[in-house]
Amino acid sequence: MSGAALGLEIVFVFFLALFLLHRYGDFKKQHRLVIVGTLLAWYLCFLIVFILPLDVSTTIYNRCKHAAANSSPPESSNITGLYATATPVPSQHPCFKPWSYIPDGIMPIFWRVVYWTSQFLTWILLPFMQSYARSGGFSITGKIKTALIENAIYYGTYLLIFGAFLIYVAVNPHLHLEWNQLQTIGIAAANTWGLFLLVLLLGYGLVEIPRSYWNGAKKGYLLMKTYFKAAKLMTEKADAEETLEDVMEEVRKVNESIKYNHPLRKCVDTILKKCPVEYQEKMGRNMDDYEDFDEKRNAYPSEKSLVKLHKQVIYSVQRHRRTQVQWQILLEQAFYLEDVAKNETSGTCQFVHTFQSPEPENRFIQYFYNPTIEWYWECLLRPWFYRILAVVLSIFSVIVVWSECTFFSTTPVLSLFAVFIQLAEKTYNYIYIEIACFLSIFFLSICVYSTVFRIRVFNYYYLASHHQTDAYSLLFSGMLFCRLTPPLCLNFLGLTHMDSSISHQNTQPTAYTSIMGSMKVLSFIADGFYIYYPMLVVILCIATYFSLGTRCLNLLGFQQFMGDNDMTSDLVDEGKELIRREKRKRQRQEEGENRRREWKERYGHSREDSTRNRNVHIDPKESNFSDISTNRSSKYTRSNNRSERDRIELLQDAEPLDFNAETFTDDPLESESGRSFLYPPFRYQPGGRYLSMSRSRIFDDV
Repeated sequence: MSGAALGLEIVFVFFLALFLLHRYGDFKKQHRLVIVGTLLAWYLCFLIVFILPLDVSTTIYNRCKHAAANSSPPESSNITGLYATATPVPSQHPCFKPWSYIPDGIMPIFWRVVYWTSQFLTWILLPFMQSYARSGGFSITGKIKTALIENAIYYGTYLLIFGAFLIYVAVNPHLHLEWNQLQTIGIAAANTWGLFLLVLLLGYGLVEIPRSYWNGAKKGYLLMKTYFKAAKLMTEKADAEETLEDVMEEVRKVNESIKYNHPLRKCVDTILKKCPVEYQEKMGRNMDDYEDFDEKRNAYPSEKSLVKLHKQVIYSVQRHRRTQVQWQILLEQAFYLEDVAKNETSGTCQFVHTFQSPEPENRFIQYFYNPTIEWYWECLLRPWFYRILAVVLSIFSVIVVWSECTFFSTTPVLSLFAVFIQLAEKTYNYIYIEIACFLSIFFLSICVYSTVFRIRVFNYYYLASHHQTDAYSLLFSGMLFCRLTPPLCLNFLGLTHMDSSISHQNTQPTAYTSIMGSMKVLSFIADGFYIYYPMLVVILCIATYFSLGTRCLNLLGFQQFMGDNDMTSDLVDEGKELIRREKRKRQRQEEGENRRREWKERYGHSREDSTRNRNVHIDPKESNFSDISTNRSSKYTRSNNRSERDRIELLQDAEPLDFNAETFTDDPLESESGRSFLYPPFRYQPGGRYLSMSRSRIFDDV
């Protein structure tokens, strides 16, 4: 089993990172370099979290071997002999290899490769790729130039600080720094920046994650919050549609001004490929490629303006597509929560859905998750499960807060994480050690990473599920993960007293802390910032518990979900009305489909048989006579055949009245058939708009 656990976790973590990236990113539409860079960043960060417990158990075993070697009794001498003869004494340390033991020399190399690769990604490669993906250039050279210009200030700041530090060291005769010390200073600077951000995210996640599960168990809370999200998302959706229309209008003007033989026509074609299909077809019909751009002296846009327009098109199209998908997902969630609220009061113990799922369910899921089991889970068991889970997570949060405030105390040991690990170390229960370490660091990672997935910086950084995250946000999340994970692991090792710089014990360090170097070079950071700054997590937890950040954002005009606010109540009512309107629209669509299906089942076969018999048995003369009479009757009279009219009504939905029409008819079917023959397809209104005479449901959104 030597090294097998390491290999299994390496493979498992890769597929975990690939699954999460597939959920948020789009492998088909996004650039491969963006997918590879983000996948590598996520994979390395998750790998550190999963492999660190193995490093802890291996270090405890190595300490046991070292203690056993040092505690062997001295060699005793025979009376008659001049040379000492060793007397074997049974070892008092039950040192046995753990099942996940990693041979010596593997872990330091592994951590060195993983750490420096992640640092190269977060400080050099990913920022460059981020600017490259956001650039609106039309060539690789243009995008690289834009990325270099944008990152010049970013990289120049670090080089300026590092250069000033080197000059200070060179001028001061009392300071003599070697390469290893410079490397340690660089690692300490990166971890200090990561720890500053880590405490902020950790303080939010320690409170918000248990509270979200506790509120999820409340009846009606999730439904009210979904209504609130619907109102906000509809506003964002309308804004995205308006922005897209404005950008497409600019593209249309550019498309009409720059003709086929203009030098910038290739740039315009590249922009058109990024536009939605309906806009491409509309602009293609208005193209006059036979006109030369030299025939008219128009003010043509410059290449820089086209680059800016290209960037706006990419952003607006991505935002519009994202809001459309999120709106459909939110509708499904709202419909399901309304079904849960209705089924809670039913006495049949059978979960009834208002709308059937458009995708066919798996037979295995239908068998084991039938309506009865679904009713018991959604209406009875799920609230209690969420409450129990919220209590367990709250206990974990209290343990973390207590340990963050007391982990620097080694005599007595006050950190609960250190107490658990030291109790297991006395009995050398490696399974318990690895499970305790994994659960602890996994909970810390969930609190930090979930906050990264939840936060939203306007519309520039937003991780949206169902493949709706843009390249900029994916790369930015990879940068955050690579900057947060190393200080997170160091903080965990400090909580468990496995870091010798924190515990101040002369013991063998873990392979992970060995690559960080000795923090004694910067004692004010090792003995000050690393110890006392994590205590601020208490203040952040209190602020999150009383929703101070939410209240501040609400005062600034960013609407947040707050139960005791009039604005929240208004948005909830607005979202409820929006969901009700969409529900009526979907019900009308399903009723129309049911009527069509019913007509096919009732009249489809009989009509085919009658048509086939008529074609076979009717005499040619009679058929000619019947055709003439039918044409005459259809030309001068209106058919009163009720069965034929019933068939037509089953095929068509009820047509809303056109209040802009000049005349009204008794029969809506007659007016529908008469439109296509008696009137032109479009009729101009006095107000200056063209009214389409096709079947458009003008009251669908009422």
